[in-house]
Amino acid sequence: MTIQRWNIDTSHSNLDFVVRHLVVSKVRGTFTKWGGSIDLDSADPTNSSVTATIEVSSIDTREEKRDGHLKSPDFFDAEKFPTVTFASSKVTGGGDKYEVTGPLTIHGVAHDVTLHVETLGQHKDPWGNQRVVFSAKTSINRKDFGMTWSQTLETGGLLVGEKVEIEIEVQAVKAQPAA
Repeated sequence: MTIQRWNIDTSHSNLDFVVRHLVVSKVRGTFTKWGGSIDLDSADPTNSSVTATIEVSSIDTREEKRDGHLKSPDFFDAEKFPTVTFASSKVTGGGDKYEVTGPLTIHGVAHDVTLHVETLGQHKDPWGNQRVVFSAKTSINRKDFGMTWSQTLETGGLLVGEKVEIEIEVQAVKAQPAA
C-alpha cells in the first residue's frame, strides 16, 4: 500500500448545496470555511480515505437573514453543533468513477452517505506542487439529520424542501514529507 496525504486546497475548491424553496425554485448556498484531507492510495484507490470538517457558521446563501435562520436551532443550531463532519469508511469503484461512503454528521446526527466521485486528474502547478482534482455529488434528506423546520404553503407544498443536493469540487495538494 502506497498511501499519500493530500490536503484540500479550499481556496480552489467549492462545497455547495441546493434546496427547493416554495416548491418550484431552488436556493443555492455554500460553506466558506471547511477543510480536510485525502489519504490516496494511487495503486489501489479503494484503499483511500477522506475526512472533512465544515464550519456551520460559514454558511452563505447570499441572504443574511436566511443565513441567520439556517444557523439557528430551527436548522443547524450552529451554537450547539458548530461543525459538520464526514469521514469515509469505504471506497468502491474504478477508473475515474468511485463511490465514497461514510458517516456524515450534521446537527449531532450521523448517517452514512455515499458521494459519487469523479477523478478529474493530477497536475503539477507552476510552483512545483502536485495537485489532484475531484468532483463529487450526493443528496440527503435534511429531516434525517433532525432539521425538520418548515412551513406548509396554502397550496400544500413546503416552504423549504426536504431534499438537499450537495456538490463538491476539490483540488488537493500533495503533502510534503516531514523533514
